[in-house]
Amino acid sequence: MNHYALPDGNVQIAFSGGRTSGYMLHQILAANGGLPERAVVTFQNTGREMPQTLDFVQEVGHRWGVRVTWLEYRATAPFFEIVNHNSADRTGAPFEALIRKRKFLPNQQARFCSTELKVRTAKRWLRSLGWDRWTNCVGIRADEPHRLNKPPPRDRWVVWTPLATAGVSRHDVAEFWRAQPFDLRLPNVRGNCWLGNCDGCFLKSEAHVAALVRDFPDRAAWWERMEALATELSNAAGMTPGRGAWFSKRYTRAELREFIARQGDWAFETEGALCQASEGDCTG
Repeated sequence: MNHYALPDGNVQIAFSGGRTSGYMLHQILAANGGLPERAVVTFQNTGREMPQTLDFVQEVGHRWGVRVTWLEYRATAPFFEIVNHNSADRTGAPFEALIRKRKFLPNQQARFCSTELKVRTAKRWLRSLGWDRWTNCVGIRADEPHRLNKPPPRDRWVVWTPLATAGVSRHDVAEFWRAQPFDLRLPNVRGNCWLGNCDGCFLKSEAHVAALVRDFPDRAAWWERMEALATELSNAAGMTPGRGAWFSKRYTRAELREFIARQGDWAFETEGALCQASEGDCTG
């Protein structure tokens, strides 16, 4: 069985700009001898991806001869814009536009950022092509069971996870990229690219968010500014900001920055000083 043979009908291949989805795209291209017109590759830029991610997406398309459609969220109709490597936002503007529209921040309990900036942005573009139903191919590996076996989306697409079906693990992905003449130029720590996707995402561990504060203070400052913006928007609307102006239920980004400034390397060298749990906040 060829796990990467395209299913019937229209197919959207979701390329996140990471190594796993890049590996998936390579396997699909190889299995199908390229892509027919009914299959498209999309990359939705939030404006908070590291520049290395944008360069990687561009290089994948160039080296493998595949067209990657770059999309960004817009706050006004048609609510998306096609961009490219040169014009793609690098300041967080699409994300900020969404925050200004919603007037509060996404968090572990309200993850509307990914839904709006990525999922619905791609959907709106595909609908503009005249697509009514399609298959959405996503890069979920076999060693990510927490992301599998979820209820199917109540929408226009079905989800296809060929990597999981093929039994692919993070080790397979790492081995593949070690053999390639190019790679994503971001660190891979035990199969985890902690700077991948949005740089300061609230679903990353506290330790990784703190590392962003220490190593990339200019990038971390954007997340702190968005918490200040959400507070300002809530006050202007006559609402109490509360947790809707925080990305985390445990701390503000300003508090984390001040903690790192006080504790320095001790916080990173002492077990338990920073939460190591991914997919959101620690419960303790």
